[in-house]
Amino acid sequence: MTRYKILVNPVSGWGLGERSIPQIKALLNTLGLQYDLARTERPWHAAELALQAASDGYDIVVAVGGDGTANEVLNGLMMAKETAGKTSAMGILSVGRGNDFAFGVGVPKDLEKGCQTLAQGRRRLIDAGRVFGGDYPYGRFFGNGVGIGFDAVVGFEAAKMIHIRGLLSYLIAAIKTIYLYYQAPLVQVEYDHNTIQLATLMISVMNGRRMGGGFMMAPQGNPSDGMLDICIATQVSRSRIFGLIPHFLRGTQASQPEIKNLQACRLSVNALQGTLPAHADGETVCTAGQQLTIELLPAQIEMISQTTEEF
Repeated sequence: MTRYKILVNPVSGWGLGERSIPQIKALLNTLGLQYDLARTERPWHAAELALQAASDGYDIVVAVGGDGTANEVLNGLMMAKETAGKTSAMGILSVGRGNDFAFGVGVPKDLEKGCQTLAQGRRRLIDAGRVFGGDYPYGRFFGNGVGIGFDAVVGFEAAKMIHIRGLLSYLIAAIKTIYLYYQAPLVQVEYDHNTIQLATLMISVMNGRRMGGGFMMAPQGNPSDGMLDICIATQVSRSRIFGLIPHFLRGTQASQPEIKNLQACRLSVNALQGTLPAHADGETVCTAGQQLTIELLPAQIEMISQTTEEF
């Protein structure tokens, strides 16, 4: 029988993780799944628990939380793969603020549907990214995306909000960030044997499709296609940022002249003037970095998903 390790971040979603445990147990018991459940106790604990679960031979390790919890579990499973040459499959039950990682890999937000997805056990092989630089000179894996510049600061501000969740928290944070982070750094971007220099308000490097609970940074993104989707926004006025936000919500930003879209397997971003705030799956990589390198590792992790097909 398939063995599940359920890793719950009890503080995810401002305590929703802990409050959801009775419902999750009831659903999994009704579905007849064989599982063990553990709570995380500190930052990076989910990565440690996932690494141990993979080493102990669990078939599926499930992140119960938001994007940060899913990111830690992914890192633990990738560390297991690097050290042992094999790892467990990964599942997600969404109780976080944005749940963008889950959205990008075809995991439903609803807990009941999420548990049913675990029971059905459909597996989809997805790519994983890795970012080097800032607080992680030896690299940190990501499943959804890396945000550099404006969208990183939006994430930092949204994380400070105690009573607001989901897309609304990111919209409020975006408005606040317009006044906090206006002067775009001058950067050099090197990608797959190409080099460009420009003042960039934001660089979103996507394996998935969405950030901030609803901003479609890569509306056609596919975490199984072996490519990173890169969205670059050049420096614009404050009023123009307000005008671009609806396009990112609809996924129509490619039609705007200030937006440049690329695909690559590897890129590096160097700040020639200014600094680079950055996050990976919502987790801080640096608040004022100078250089970041991002690579894609194709076909790394089996994800329990509603679909085994490409979107």
